[in-house]
Amino acid sequence: MKSRNLQTEIDASFLYKRLADNEEDATIAHVFRQMSEIERSHAEAFAKSENISTEDLIRPSGRARMLDLIGRIFGYNYVLGALMDTEKSISNALIANRKRAQKELTGSETNHVKILQSILEQETNVTGKHLARFESRHRSVGGNAIRAAVLGGNDGLVSNFSLVMGVAGATSGQDGVLLAGIAGLLAGALSMALGEWISVKSSQELYQNQMQLEMDEIETNPEGEKKELSLIYIAKGIPEEQANQMAEEILKDKDKAHEILVKEELGINAEEIKGSAVEAALYSFFLFATGAIIPVIPFMFADGVRAIVASAGLSAAGLFLIGAAITLFTGRNVWHSGFRQVLFGMAAAAVTFGIGRIIGVSIGG
Repeated sequence: MKSRNLQTEIDASFLYKRLADNEEDATIAHVFRQMSEIERSHAEAFAKSENISTEDLIRPSGRARMLDLIGRIFGYNYVLGALMDTEKSISNALIANRKRAQKELTGSETNHVKILQSILEQETNVTGKHLARFESRHRSVGGNAIRAAVLGGNDGLVSNFSLVMGVAGATSGQDGVLLAGIAGLLAGALSMALGEWISVKSSQELYQNQMQLEMDEIETNPEGEKKELSLIYIAKGIPEEQANQMAEEILKDKDKAHEILVKEELGINAEEIKGSAVEAALYSFFLFATGAIIPVIPFMFADGVRAIVASAGLSAAGLFLIGAAITLFTGRNVWHSGFRQVLFGMAAAAVTFGIGRIIGVSIGG
């Protein structure tokens, strides 16, 4: 039986190969193939230590095949985002384990974003354009739309399921449950959408203000900004004389200097603040509403105990699917994650149902 570490390496090798097979840019495809080979070598090392035949190394898990299916349907940028997040977690765990065991870090523990960047920089035929394209592509999936969809749906399902069960407990599943469920769906989705809009908009305004301030500083105090830029390069290990020359050359072009200072000094990437706040709000609304509608559906066609049981069953199925989907990022066992999600969601609903029952009896009495 393959260990979890071995299966992770097998899956990573498989997914990087799939990324390479579906990448139009030859340079980036080459990077992905190299990453696939690196992961396969890790898998072979694990297999050797565990006395497992290397023939098993071609068998990806169901999780990896599901991610591949998502890539075929929605595009492989989604797969890259999920894969990178998983590898970051694994790398952090490896580093922590080595530190606890007081073992020297070998460098292989670092996350794949750094490894990929290193591979790109080492290739003689890779231009800055290629590197920038890869970095922007990774940033575009860094937040991971799949994770946002799963968590947004989970928020809607758990909160509205609990609300519906609370009202059903107070009314025995009769009149008012459907209305409360729809009201909860709309209230929650609108709240999430507004919160997302405010978050995106405020971040954009903050960054834009900081960027404008940086431009003002370049125009009013170019010498001071040249010193700051020089110090940034010195901190990166560039000799002082060379750093000064680089800073002086960059300051000849104010727009270029502004771009670099914004990125290096403020840590802001201008491309990341161009997203639409309205689009983010609509996306958040839709995701929350998708989960929130699940426990309401049975009450559209029935009432009483039958609707309560159907709502609980449908919500349990939804919770299990959400838990299973979460394993795309965590790599945990599907059944464990799925049933854990069901347990927590049903427990929350049971509490609100009980409270609603007590309130209903008190009012009715």
